[in-house]
Amino acid sequence: MEIPSSSAARAARLASLPIGYAGRATLGLGRRLGGAPAEAVNAEVQRRTAEQLFKVLGQLKGGAMKMGQALSVMEPALPEELIEPYREALVKLQEAAPPMARATIRRQLARELGPHWHTLLHDFDETPAAAASIGQVHRARWKDGRQVAVKIQYPGAGEALMADFRQLSRLARAMAVAAPGLDMEPLMDELQERVAEEVDYGLESHAQQTFARAFAADPQIHIPRVLGRSKAVLVTEWVDGTPLSEIIRTGDQAERNRAGELLSVFHFSSPTRARMLHADPHPGNFRIAPDGRLVVFDFGAAARLPDGPHLIVGQVARAVVDGDSEAAERALRAGGFIKPDVDVNAEDLLDYLGLFVEPLRSEHFHFTRAWMRGLTVQVSDPRSPANRVGMKLNMPPSYLLIHRVTLGSAGVLCQLEADVAVRGIMERWQPGFAPEPTIGP
Repeated sequence: MEIPSSSAARAARLASLPIGYAGRATLGLGRRLGGAPAEAVNAEVQRRTAEQLFKVLGQLKGGAMKMGQALSVMEPALPEELIEPYREALVKLQEAAPPMARATIRRQLARELGPHWHTLLHDFDETPAAAASIGQVHRARWKDGRQVAVKIQYPGAGEALMADFRQLSRLARAMAVAAPGLDMEPLMDELQERVAEEVDYGLESHAQQTFARAFAADPQIHIPRVLGRSKAVLVTEWVDGTPLSEIIRTGDQAERNRAGELLSVFHFSSPTRARMLHADPHPGNFRIAPDGRLVVFDFGAAARLPDGPHLIVGQVARAVVDGDSEAAERALRAGGFIKPDVDVNAEDLLDYLGLFVEPLRSEHFHFTRAWMRGLTVQVSDPRSPANRVGMKLNMPPSYLLIHRVTLGSAGVLCQLEADVAVRGIMERWQPGFAPEPTIGP
């Protein structure tokens, strides 16, 4: 079954989420009036809502599912009593979604690779190994005998993306209720721009090849090589491994720490080594290979940084760690984060930035859901000093993606509950952050 691409059809599916919840809540009220305990009724309503969330966003795929995956990465920031019933459904969105019909798969392959596509792809497994927002992945054997991953784009994915984002943009104000301090409009604009790039497998192929060259000799990180592509099919090396979502669910602390360290190295070193940033850091895009390396997938969303990492990021972080409020303010004004006509108390600014820089104050930092929830509360609560400072700051467009990806990566580290020596990683890879060398006598 092809995914619905018309705005009306997709809007109706999206609208079914709040409408369906209202119906379940009414049914729950009836059950309570009939004598059922309130706790049991509320649990049942939340369970069914979570199931519908997975079903609707999964079937729609496109931008709707991408938004669900973005929410799943940030679930550590939400209150436990709100997110717990939905965590399992959100994790499902990271790893899988209802797949395409087999007849649709064959039509796509014939359309993209020609009627004799099976001469290129032997032993093609029609059961998808993974199904995500823009395409699904199948295992096969390439013409030279190598095992490959075949990523097939859903028919109508481009139209679905645009239809979703038009609808989701209208709902942006309602979604902001979950995070009152977050300006959803620029986030939606930036996310729409990045996700729209994902339907271009030419761009994705170039990005993946760039990353593969940059990390070719790395003993810790592996990027599968691209072997072939068309407009809507991408063929890469197949790499086995343990999904990061499985480590989040069942891994011991050593496995969590190791995964967190590798993710941090990949995130902070990519702008220097590849002049790009992987912009889709949800757990479904990472595996741990049998040899211990981090395997990274899905380069459809990538930030291109031709000048490498932004120096100001390291300069501000170093100033905050050193307690130098004047240096932090100077750097932020130079980068356009504080507009010329805006006054801000330097010490209050230092306290605000310190919330984000806390992981860099010691050799190791234990990322936890509780830490991220506390950060979110302080930044989002209009009554808090941090919120008042944050409202005075400006986010230049060129930093919006970097900010979102960094927060997303931190969200994954919090899901892992990982203890990571992130300060040393920053000192090695982030220009401007390493302390100035001291000159001896």
